[in-house]
Amino acid sequence: MVKEFREFIERGNLLQIAVAFILGVAFAAVVNSLVNDIIMPAIGYALGGVDFTSLFAVIKEGDPAGPYNTVTQAKEAGAVTINYGIFINTIIVFIIVALVLFFVVKAYMRTQKPVAVTTKDCPYCFTAVPLAASRCPACTSELPADKV
Repeated sequence: MVKEFREFIERGNLLQIAVAFILGVAFAAVVNSLVNDIIMPAIGYALGGVDFTSLFAVIKEGDPAGPYNTVTQAKEAGAVTINYGIFINTIIVFIIVALVLFFVVKAYMRTQKPVAVTTKDCPYCFTAVPLAASRCPACTSELPADKV
């Protein structure tokens, strides 16, 4: 059993997955820091200093009764709140993270070389056939160069 476990650990794929996971976590931390520490404060300032996390509605008073200035004060008093500001903030963060990742992936894709075309489709049965083939291996039709 120890030998099987050792073989499992020594597989290249497991190591690659572990490295990819660790890099993914580190990259997520960078993107979250970009959004939370740079972009969100700028958006809050542009909207007149609005802090979405401070927007909430009390649906059941706590002890002592409100008014409560923050969600934390309401929670400490035992009040039941609907934290719609935190929800709005989460949606904004999600949209910004998705936009940042879109631009990162788009920039990465520009660095990649296009994949060379190695097959063509048979015009009769639509099977993928090597470019050099003159006959389809699936339907045995002749593949003239002008039809493909």
